[in-house]
Amino acid sequence: MRFLPALLLLTTLACPLASRGDDAADLAQDLTNPLADLITLPIQANYDDGFGPLGDGWRLQTNIQPVIPFELNEHWNLITRTIIPVIHQEDLFPGSGSQFGLGDINMSLFFSPRSASDDFVWGAGPVFLFPTATDSLLGADKWAAGPSLVMLRMQGPWTYGILANHLWSFAGSGSRHLNNTFVQPFVAYTTESAWTFSLQSEMNYNWSAEQWSIPVNAAVSKLVRFGKLPVSLQAGVGYWAESPTNGADDLRFRLQMNFVLPKS
Repeated sequence: MRFLPALLLLTTLACPLASRGDDAADLAQDLTNPLADLITLPIQANYDDGFGPLGDGWRLQTNIQPVIPFELNEHWNLITRTIIPVIHQEDLFPGSGSQFGLGDINMSLFFSPRSASDDFVWGAGPVFLFPTATDSLLGADKWAAGPSLVMLRMQGPWTYGILANHLWSFAGSGSRHLNNTFVQPFVAYTTESAWTFSLQSEMNYNWSAEQWSIPVNAAVSKLVRFGKLPVSLQAGVGYWAESPTNGADDLRFRLQMNFVLPKS
């Protein structure tokens, strides 16, 4: 993979978090919680191939995913989770050629009670899809919205839960119609030395086409520091258990850097 040497170099230059410390392991586990009271900036690169009738199409998608919590009052937090995709793809469809640019931006707003117990956390709110793609083959060209929910438990070193949403399109050009359900079950184990091992899926069901997309992803991450800035470095591999006709096939590869930013 073209981006693997870069991750190895960053791992070499980064300093491990010295003592476990409990702080390092706790922070590493907090990063497995989509509703943690942390400002984070994950940058995630996903490589998939096997597209098209000949299986020679591929896509490299880099997601910039800022997560920003807001304290609404003594009882509620609002956590914003935005996914900004930058996509480079080749031959996804016969004769489609190459595209590079911005995809459709996805934003979830989770209202989460601050009085929730330490080991059970939940949040709910709306999700929106904005037609920001710079090419018609990089997005749906539709405005869409729907409900979103996340629930999880943290027990000892374990974190497990589920994130789900549904999008219906309500405006936009073209004849395409969005009616998609997304379900992301996840489980993670964090060690005292701030390593995290995770297993998850990002299942999507297209109700219009009546087709599933089901990748199963395994990853390992390590919390390090760039100077004083905590950063989680992750590498993962996945398998497409189910994909649409002419969709991605076989293995997928993932690299991620998650920056933990200071609160003002």
